[in-house]
Amino acid sequence: MDVEDRRRYFIVGSVILEIVQPLFRTKLENDYTSRGLGSFQDFLNTQPVIHILFHLRHRNATCCKNKPNCINSSKLPLIYCQWNLLYTENPGQHGHNCHCKFTANPVQLNALDITLAGLILLNCCNLGSTEENAIRILRRYKNDYLSHNTEGKITETEYKSLWTDLTSFVLQLDSNKQNDLIRIENRPLDEGLCSKYSIDLLNIHKKLNEMDTSIQGISSTVQGIDSSIQELLSYNRNEAICQYCKKKLNEQGMDERKRIPYKLGQNIFYLRHQIDLSLELDGSMRGTIPDVVMMDDGRLVICDICECRLLICNTDGSQEDIIPVEDRPFYVAAVNNSTVAVAVYKTITCQCIQMYDINQKEKLKSISVPGMMFYCGISMINNKLVVGGFSGLLIVDHQKEKTIETIETDCIPDMIHTSGHRIFYRICGLAEYNNIYWYSFTDGKIQTLTLPSTPCSITTLQDGSLYVLCTDDSVQHVSSNGEQFKTLNRNQSQFFIECSSIQYNSKQNKLLTCNGHTRNVKIFQEK
Repeated sequence: MDVEDRRRYFIVGSVILEIVQPLFRTKLENDYTSRGLGSFQDFLNTQPVIHILFHLRHRNATCCKNKPNCINSSKLPLIYCQWNLLYTENPGQHGHNCHCKFTANPVQLNALDITLAGLILLNCCNLGSTEENAIRILRRYKNDYLSHNTEGKITETEYKSLWTDLTSFVLQLDSNKQNDLIRIENRPLDEGLCSKYSIDLLNIHKKLNEMDTSIQGISSTVQGIDSSIQELLSYNRNEAICQYCKKKLNEQGMDERKRIPYKLGQNIFYLRHQIDLSLELDGSMRGTIPDVVMMDDGRLVICDICECRLLICNTDGSQEDIIPVEDRPFYVAAVNNSTVAVAVYKTITCQCIQMYDINQKEKLKSISVPGMMFYCGISMINNKLVVGGFSGLLIVDHQKEKTIETIETDCIPDMIHTSGHRIFYRICGLAEYNNIYWYSFTDGKIQTLTLPSTPCSITTLQDGSLYVLCTDDSVQHVSSNGEQFKTLNRNQSQFFIECSSIQYNSKQNKLLTCNGHTRNVKIFQEK
C-alpha cells in the first residue's frame, strides 16, 4: 500500500473523529441546554424526541400519546444497537407497542459516534439550512470515504476534491477550526492510531451487532450444543474486532510478537559483538564519531568529522565504502534504503543538509536551512526531515528543498528523535537537564517527562516504548505513552557504560550503541 494513500485516509479519519464528531456532540448539547434541559437523558425523554426516534427504529407502530404524528418509515436508519444504547423497555409493558413503554438510558454524549449524533441532530434538533446541509454531507462523507473503505487508503485524486469540500463544511459549522484543520493536514502517519481509527470508522459494529442477535437466537433454541459451537456462540464483539485488527496488522507486515508490549525494565537484548573503528579512523584523533545510523539492510553509516567523510561498514565491522563529504558531517539519518541525510557544518552563518546515495557513493543535493543548528541532530518523520533551530523544530521537505514548518518550542531543541506522530528532544543549554520533551502532531501539544539523570540519546523499540541513554551511564526504559519509566538494572546497564548514542532498528531487530571518543560500536540482538 502506498504510504501517502494511507496517510490521506488517516488525515480524513482524524478530521471526522477529532473535529466533526465533537462538533456534532457540542451542537446537540447546545440544542438541549437552550430548551432548559439539564442533561442529554432529559432530552431523550422528551415526548417529541422519543416519538421521532421510536419511529426511526419501529415500523407499523401507532403511539397512544401522539397518534396523529406517527410515521411509518420506509427505512429504519436507527439500528438495534443504537436504539438499545439510548432506550430501555419498561418491565410489564411488553404487549403495548408504543414509545411510552421506553425510558431513556443515562447515556453520555461522548458515547455517540458521528452517525448517531448526526441522525439525532437532523431529526430532533433546530438547525439552520446551512447547518443541516453541512451535517448531512459530513455524515455522508464519513460513510462514502471511511465506513465502507476496507482498503484503508484514499488516492490523491479523491483527496484533492474531498479535502476542499470537507474543510469547507467543517468551517460552516465552526469557523474557529481552521488551525485544527491545518495541524491535522500536516500530521505524519501514525499507524497505530490509524488502525484504531479504522476500527471506529468501519461499519464493523453494525455487522457484529447483527451477529450477536442471531447467535443469541440460536443459543436460546438449540440444546446440547457441542464445545466447538459453544465457542462460536461465545465469540463476542471485542474478539471479532481483535481478529480484524490482527488481519490489518498482518497485511501491513506487522507480526503478532511486535504487538506485545515489553514490561518496563525487562531484559530485552544481548550483546552480539563489538566493532573497534579506531583502525579505520585516524588513530591520533579523538571524538571523531558524533553519530552513526543503521540502515534497514544492516549496514552502518558513520560520521567521521575529522576526515570529512561517511564510513560505510557492515555490522561485523568489515568496511564497504567511504564517501567524501564536502563539509563536516555531524548527524546522519536514513531517508530510505539507499539514501541518507546529513546535518553538516559549513560556517556559522551557512549550515545545511546534504543528501547522499550510499549505493552509488555520490552526493544527491544540498539543502540550505536558515536558522538550523547543526549540533541538534536530524531525524525523519512522514518522509520529512526534522532538525533543530534557534527557537523550534524545523520541518524540511527534502524533495521541495525548503523548510515547510517551524514548531515553536521557545528553546533550542537538542537530541532530536522521532517516533510515530511525536518528535522528542531535550532543551539545549538550560538548567532543565533531566527533562525530555515531545511534540505530538495529534494534538499539537508539548509534553514533558523528568528523568533521574541527563538524557543524551533516545530510541524507540518495537513495541513503542523508549530507551533513553543518560549521562550517568544508566538507561531509562520509558513507556510508550511517556508516563512511566524504569531504570535498567546493573547487569543490563553495564553494556551501555560510556556510550554517547543509542539506536534501535526494527527491520534488523538490533540495537546499537556508540562511544564517539573510543570509536567503539556495540551491536545487540533482540532476544
